[in-house]
Amino acid sequence: MLTIRVMSFSYKRGFPADPSGNGGGYVFDCRSTHNPGRYEQYKRLTGRDEAVKQFLLDDGEIEAFLAHVLPLVEHHCEVFLRRGFGHLMICFGCTGGQHRSVYCADRTAHHLHTRYGVRVLLEHREQGICETLEQGCTCSDDHLAEPIS
Repeated sequence: MLTIRVMSFSYKRGFPADPSGNGGGYVFDCRSTHNPGRYEQYKRLTGRDEAVKQFLLDDGEIEAFLAHVLPLVEHHCEVFLRRGFGHLMICFGCTGGQHRSVYCADRTAHHLHTRYGVRVLLEHREQGICETLEQGCTCSDDHLAEPIS
């Protein structure tokens, strides 16, 4: 059964390790999109907060970015499912690992879980948040969160 690990991270802290032993996967650079962290009202928020989500949606750059990312990742998932592979890693990085990469990782994780019904490990490394999306339910371990890597 395929497990997809989706992560957000800060480039300042380096690339995430791949604990599967497969040597990595996709790394998407979100720094080309408009950064809400440059504005005082968003500095203490993350890509999970409604105000940041609305900023990113209104701006439009992040959705244009994901419009290219998601079809590529979907194709990869379909090939992995067809071939019976067990692990795929998808990472999103930005400057601080707080706004854009968090938003993209959340959107991608929930999209893939809904579309394919696979187990998704979602980690926001810089936020210390780890969640598992399982078939039939979403289980959150935010209060226990230790990075998976």
